[in-house]
Amino acid sequence: MNDVSHTSAATDLALVPQARLFDRLGSTRDGLPQAEALRRLAAHGPNEADGNERAGHFAALVELFGNPLVLMLLAAAAVSGFLGDRAGAAIIVAIVLMSITLNYTLSYRSKLAAERLRQEIAPIARVLRDGIWCDVPRRELVPGDVIRLMAGDRVPADARLLEARELHVQQSALTGESAPAEKDACEEPHGSTGADAQHLVFLGTSVAAGTATAIVLATGSDTAFGDVAARLSERPPPTEFERGLAGFARLIMRTVFGLVLVVLLAGIVFHRPLLETLLFALALAVGLTPEFMPMITTVTLARGAMRMSRHRVVVKHLAAIEDFGSMTVLLSDKTGTLTRNETEVFEAVDPLGKPSPRTEGLAHLNSSLQTGIRSPLDEAILRDCASAQEGFRKLDEIPFDFERRRLSVVAEHGDEILLVSKGAPEFVIPRCASCEVDGSNHKLGGDELKDIARICDSYARQGMRVLAVAYRSVDRKSRYTTADEDDLVLAGFIVFADPVLPDAADSLRALVRDGIAVKILSGDNEFVVRHVCEQVGLDTREVVTGTQVEQLDQDALGIVAERASVFARLNPAQKHRIVLALKNRRYVVGFLGDGINDAPSLHAADVGISVANAVDVAREAADIVLGQRDLGALHAGVIEGRRAFANVTKYLLMGTSSNFGNMLSMAAASLVLPFLPMLPTQILLNNFMYDIAQITIPGDNVDASQLQAPRRWDIRLIRRFMLGVGPISSLYDFLTFYMLLALLHASEAEFHTGWFIESLATQALVLFVIRTTGNPLRSRPSKTLVASVLAVVIAGIALPFTPLGTDFGFVPVPPVFFAFLAVATITYLLLVELVKRRFFRDDAAGQAPGRYMPP
Repeated sequence: MNDVSHTSAATDLALVPQARLFDRLGSTRDGLPQAEALRRLAAHGPNEADGNERAGHFAALVELFGNPLVLMLLAAAAVSGFLGDRAGAAIIVAIVLMSITLNYTLSYRSKLAAERLRQEIAPIARVLRDGIWCDVPRRELVPGDVIRLMAGDRVPADARLLEARELHVQQSALTGESAPAEKDACEEPHGSTGADAQHLVFLGTSVAAGTATAIVLATGSDTAFGDVAARLSERPPPTEFERGLAGFARLIMRTVFGLVLVVLLAGIVFHRPLLETLLFALALAVGLTPEFMPMITTVTLARGAMRMSRHRVVVKHLAAIEDFGSMTVLLSDKTGTLTRNETEVFEAVDPLGKPSPRTEGLAHLNSSLQTGIRSPLDEAILRDCASAQEGFRKLDEIPFDFERRRLSVVAEHGDEILLVSKGAPEFVIPRCASCEVDGSNHKLGGDELKDIARICDSYARQGMRVLAVAYRSVDRKSRYTTADEDDLVLAGFIVFADPVLPDAADSLRALVRDGIAVKILSGDNEFVVRHVCEQVGLDTREVVTGTQVEQLDQDALGIVAERASVFARLNPAQKHRIVLALKNRRYVVGFLGDGINDAPSLHAADVGISVANAVDVAREAADIVLGQRDLGALHAGVIEGRRAFANVTKYLLMGTSSNFGNMLSMAAASLVLPFLPMLPTQILLNNFMYDIAQITIPGDNVDASQLQAPRRWDIRLIRRFMLGVGPISSLYDFLTFYMLLALLHASEAEFHTGWFIESLATQALVLFVIRTTGNPLRSRPSKTLVASVLAVVIAGIALPFTPLGTDFGFVPVPPVFFAFLAVATITYLLLVELVKRRFFRDDAAGQAPGRYMPP
């Protein structure tokens, strides 16, 4: 990857001396004027890959028209027309085109709606325009823009560093190197312009630590790694749901192949015309294949995504909805989930716990001068603490990182230069040689350290967070490093409170009631975590610490993680281990995270969940993005995920059982009848009308019982249901054959007509039975489903009495047939209901449609 080249213009700019760089790019140190940025956006295009949308549309059409069955039908229609049967050929082509048009239109509209939702969480970049820092959508970046990068940011374009502080960039997606690469600005660059160039950063990489200012060299398709980065960041691995659909498709194709082979052999044995037999076999294959399955799935999941968006839950990948609905355990930090995440400064104290304006002022100075990401603690300090920065001028900054867990600024006031450090007590106090009490410095000895530990422990037991503030005088120099954070003077502590959310306990109870265990994984100490969790009703009898996690192997950790609900003092690697341990014990794991180091856990979880204001790396690693950290919204999203999955499952259960039964009857009839049991065009019409009846399934109502427990994809259940219910349909088809041939002595055309009506009516009306696992009389279908099913049944009955019916070879049937049809349909529905009840009763222990019970 390191030798990959830019466009020639970007390559030249990468090596231009920094003094001439702004002139070459037509930019300034105040950034571009807004008007010029808009002009360049029009000239260069958006900062994204070209042609994705057009390629997507074309690929979708190619996929539909490229279906082997569709191609064979069109070829057979062409041969049929060439041999003189132009009416039959026209009917086949018309049905195929109507099917594809309907499929494509509904799928496209649903994908468009889902894409609009994703745009709501479109990534932004911090850009200098007209001398003012502002947030703009990443896609609107142009060459010449001056951008700011901070820890957690995704690099938004290929850029050259102007300034950098302790900058480390994660480039593993591009170079394969796991360790972050150190980057820095360079006045006179030379040599490489690839990923190993220290002064360049590239689209698709992420900032692991530090801060930087850079100028954009290339955007969109002109970037060096743009296509690779887009594939790596946007293409999710197949979900369990997608793998299940692929397995289902293989099951159907095997069944289709077997039945078609039987029909072809029967045609040869009975010396039927080859073209007629081939068309019949192809129509049979189309009748059994649920060709609307991708469309129904897309529309159902997109509707689910739209409903979830009403709760400010945005789905990045539609297939993730199924995993969201099947989630059995949710792992989350407490901050913002159980608490308001509106941290307040409770008090500022000296090392002995007495109120200290000095500590307050130093903390405010540190927070006000830092340029890194401001945490909620910094915001609270700036809001609640008195300022002491008058007369101070910032000289330098040592950015925060997760190893040091502190941040330092260097500022001068007159002749004095102070380094002020703020961070976790356990990382600041060991760097201190003395402490300040009542204006005097005292050496930190064993007794003082015990008193300090007691004070911190006292606050922790009350559920409060503590930051240590320390300082020292330093000499003037051009640059300060972590080595200067020694021999500090401990000024005191800033104590924070984060109130518990008023609805947190109710939201937790709702999640648990609906089959989702909630476990808190926190980096805070066990006293803080226990205090908060007790207030919301979580079981705190066992609080597992990171030290304990470190001592357990993966199997033992799985047992502990299953048993305990509260974890404290965890680092990101330990959170990741807990995710994997629970997955190994067959839980469907959701992980809610928003930090830089949450990305591995978000990737590892079955459902990665982040929030709209999370760092880029976390948000891009997630499958689901919440408008805010709200367990109530998350619970509502889970219910919508279950609703969408339930409707997809309905379609598969109904389509496979009815289609399998009818096609089984078709294959059997072709072995014994001297004529085709139904004309190819009639089979295609029957299948098309049945598909029309099913297109309203995505908006169907779902029983409350199907929303109250996690559900998972189960291909074995669908296969058993198909083999159990399908033959019942065949039984009534055989009764219809007997009625038509033995009692009514029907002609060939009457036989075709009678069976067409019976098969369409029974497979359409049985939707009302199979759409629910309970009593169909107590389950209310949607009005659109009722209307579509009844419209199709009425149209099927009326068709033989119309001129269009004549074109399809239909003729009126005797009135007595409709009396038989009424009795047959009612008894068929009753028998399917009895078998369905027995089926789901036998599967109650975890085998109901998609039901998943934790081990």
